[in-house]
Parts: sequence; structure tokens; C-alpha cells
Amino acid sequence: MEWLENELLKKHTPCLPDNLSSISGKVAAVHAELLLIHPFREGNGRLARWLADLMFLQAGYPMPLYNFSGKGSVRRKKEYLDAVVSGYGQDYAPLTGFFRDCVEARLGELEE
Repeated sequence: MEWLENELLKKHTPCLPDNLSSISGKVAAVHAELLLIHPFREGNGRLARWLADLMFLQAGYPMPLYNFSGKGSVRRKKEYLDAVVSGYGQDYAPLTGFFRDCVEARLGELEE
């Protein structure tokens, strides 16, 4: 918990404006590490996604569009969970891509 606070939260929050890939990487690292230390089985994903939402908003981006319900949601949830598992080994690239795609989906939705 101390490492999460000192090495990630203090450095990346509040989340300052930057390019989407950079912000997505910061969000991914915080997200994966927070999930590792969260003490409860239920609610940890929601809590971590709320923090991700807040970080993107702080950086000037819209909240990610996760698409965890409706058509394609089973595939989307699997993609997320696989990315989270990679993040547990500090391989944040899949989770970075997941968050970047989710924000790009929201941006596309807002342009319509």
C-alpha cells in the first residue's frame, strides 16, 4: 500500500493533462496495483474503475466507455480481465490499451 501511494498515487494524481497514451498508462498502473491490494472480493473493480474515471476527467478526457453490458460485453469483460491479470505482473501494456480504447470509444460517441 505504501508503494502504491508513494510511487503511483502521489506521482499520478491529480492526473494532469497529457496525451491519451501517457494518461492511459498511468491509469493502468494505478488500476492494476489498486486491484492487488483491495481487501474485498466484491466491489474492487468498480472502485478501481471509478478512480480511473476520475483520473481521465482530471486530465481533461471524458470517462471511458467500458461496454460491459449489451452486445459484445462478454468479450469486452474477458479482454478487461485478461489485461488486469497482465497488470498483476506489472505488464501494464494490455490494460493501457484497454483504457485508451475505452476513452477513444467515448470520444467517438461524443462526436456523433
